[in-house]
Amino acid sequence: MVRPAKPSSDEIARGRALIARIDKVDEVTVSRRFWPKLRRSVARIPFADQLLSLYFAARDPQTPTRAKGMMLAALAYFVLPVDAVPDVLVGIGFTDDAAVIAAVIAILSAHIRSRHREAARQALAQMARSED
Repeated sequence: MVRPAKPSSDEIARGRALIARIDKVDEVTVSRRFWPKLRRSVARIPFADQLLSLYFAARDPQTPTRAKGMMLAALAYFVLPVDAVPDVLVGIGFTDDAAVIAAVIAILSAHIRSRHREAARQALAQMARSED
């Protein structure tokens, strides 16, 4: 039986550096595009509270780095214009986004605390008040 070779420490270090770089790119993308996209589409997405909970958990310094990486990747998928199902399609445009967000929440629910959910509720209430 042939066993796969173990990665060298250089390969491991490069992989970690690449993951850290991808996480940083996702973090920058999310920080620039999240709030404008959410404000434009909040009335059309029934999962806004879950999306915001995930956002606040990803921004929390107490959230583990690996969990943050997955959260930021899901949030980046939401904000990026290239999508499996274009968001402009009425009725089905956000179904792929909802599926990605639901999957990440299911996997990482232990890292989404009540304070993140409360911050999401407050943000949605403030957005509703500002629209009046």
